[in-house]
Amino acid sequence: MPARKQWVFAPDSGGTKITEALKTEIKQRIERVAQRRFKGKYTRLDIRFKGQFCYIDAYKEPQVMKGWPPKDWPETREEFYERLRNTPTHLCRLRYFSDDRWGFAFYTYSHEKYELSVYPNGEFFGKPEDAFVASAEAYLNE
Repeated sequence: MPARKQWVFAPDSGGTKITEALKTEIKQRIERVAQRRFKGKYTRLDIRFKGQFCYIDAYKEPQVMKGWPPKDWPETREEFYERLRNTPTHLCRLRYFSDDRWGFAFYTYSHEKYELSVYPNGEFFGKPEDAFVASAEAYLNE
């Protein structure tokens, strides 16, 4: 007898394409929370959409280190800091399902990829602002 197909809960697959109107709304919501909770911790946010996904990156002003880079470094001090200013800090990827049901994947630098995450309340689905706050607290409060 062949095996029966069985439905499996998979919050890290599927999703619904994000409409233009929703893109505008979500971007505004995230920017409002960012300005209120993380002002001064980033220079700009990059919130972009592709299909069912919303990617959120932040750019930060690098910490100036005395005597760095060394004289034999292949770029000048100005080039070095400009490169750091233009290197994004990947925060998270959101997967849209419906209304305020968004999946959350945290960017892990140890594996250099987005990993399925749960919201701080322990749920797999939540609001985009809550996912942003969770990831920004980890990466912008350093």
